[in-house]
Amino acid sequence: MFALPTLASNILQTLNGSINAVWVGRFLGEGALAATSNANIIMFLTFGAVFGFGMAATIMVGQSWGRRDVDAARRAFGSAIGLVLGTSLVVAALGWIFAPQILHVLATPPGAFQPALDYLRVIFIGLPASMLLVLMFMGLRGTGDSVTPLWFMGLCVVLDAGLNPVLILGLGPFPRLGIAGSATATLIANVVALGALVFHMQRNDLPLRLKGAELRYMVPAPALVRVIVGKGLPIGAQMLVMSTSALVMIGLVNRHGIDTIAAYGITQQLWNYVQMPAMAIGAAVSAMAAQNIGAGRWDRVARITRAGLGYNIAMTGTMVALVVLFDRPLLALFIGGGSPVIPVAQHINLIVTWGLILFGATMVLFGTVRANGAVWGPLIILAVSMFPVRLGLALGLDPVWGADALWWSFPLGSIVNIVLAVLYYLYGPWRRGRLLVPEEHVEERSHADIEPGNNLKPAS
Repeated sequence: MFALPTLASNILQTLNGSINAVWVGRFLGEGALAATSNANIIMFLTFGAVFGFGMAATIMVGQSWGRRDVDAARRAFGSAIGLVLGTSLVVAALGWIFAPQILHVLATPPGAFQPALDYLRVIFIGLPASMLLVLMFMGLRGTGDSVTPLWFMGLCVVLDAGLNPVLILGLGPFPRLGIAGSATATLIANVVALGALVFHMQRNDLPLRLKGAELRYMVPAPALVRVIVGKGLPIGAQMLVMSTSALVMIGLVNRHGIDTIAAYGITQQLWNYVQMPAMAIGAAVSAMAAQNIGAGRWDRVARITRAGLGYNIAMTGTMVALVVLFDRPLLALFIGGGSPVIPVAQHINLIVTWGLILFGATMVLFGTVRANGAVWGPLIILAVSMFPVRLGLALGLDPVWGADALWWSFPLGSIVNIVLAVLYYLYGPWRRGRLLVPEEHVEERSHADIEPGNNLKPAS
């Protein structure tokens, strides 16, 4: 029940991106669509950092909330807001100034360069609001509230999708902004949703609201910033590892012809949806485990992990079954049913998709260990499974198996990933992590500061 609203938020966000791509592609053509793709690569890498900081803050909030220390949760949340706001303002200013150079580094085609520049500069202006919105969603989930983020994600999506055609085409009294209109719609949607969320939190006295003297918590405390950055950067680096691996894999796929490239592209669209339940369950497990670690209830942490693994098998397994059983009609949504690409995509789908169940189990285990501040173990495991294993198998076996070497590298990499994750969960040092809120910000020492030892040893 806690994960479902997060899952719905992820679906809304993905649909919003798809709808915006439809507006841009239909009204402005392929060049504009290519321009948004180039800009979105940059934004994905930028958001990797805020995701890491947000996850670190969520863990701190969750542990503090679990030990019923509301003030410590607000201190951690306030410092995260100040850190992300300051960082995003600097990045936005630098991004606006150096946007042309960034696009040159990406080798943006001449026909897409100016539209990409117009789009990217507006996106950079809206960066602080969008980053703060993501951070606040994650903080609220740390207190056990996954419903409020869903409502305000819905508001953001409705505004963004609705304003896109209005500002692109200049409907009614609005100016015709072209591709910049799509970015402006996103900016307006994020600002309005952020303002509405802040108002809602203050009016309804939600746990993380900051009032009066508490507003000083938004001045980042050095001790808290060290923890947020120290834990957040490795989490953000996991996104960098995955995106780098994906870029290398695209380069390998490009060697096998246009049909294979197209087939790989449309199967990825299906995989995005198959992975959503696992991501939502992993986030729920992390927040719930952090609260119970904060409360010293290690017996519950083990139960939460087992439940997360079970629900991942049920939900992700159902998605995998649907995608495999109905692969042809689903793939035909993206390309004509008679296309020669369809059989290739079906073949890729059959080899790869079952491994996503293992990916989901890994996300659950990573969510649990991260709940006690263990961030380097998951990063190292992910890097090993992505580079020497997945990409090593793909490169080494390509001359023998051809394109099939690429597809089999996915489940084989997932097998290594889950084996290492299980070993780390059972035998790794993650249980010895200290409470993430520094001592000077809490009134008493938590049981989570020490190894649970022989009292409540987490069940394996």
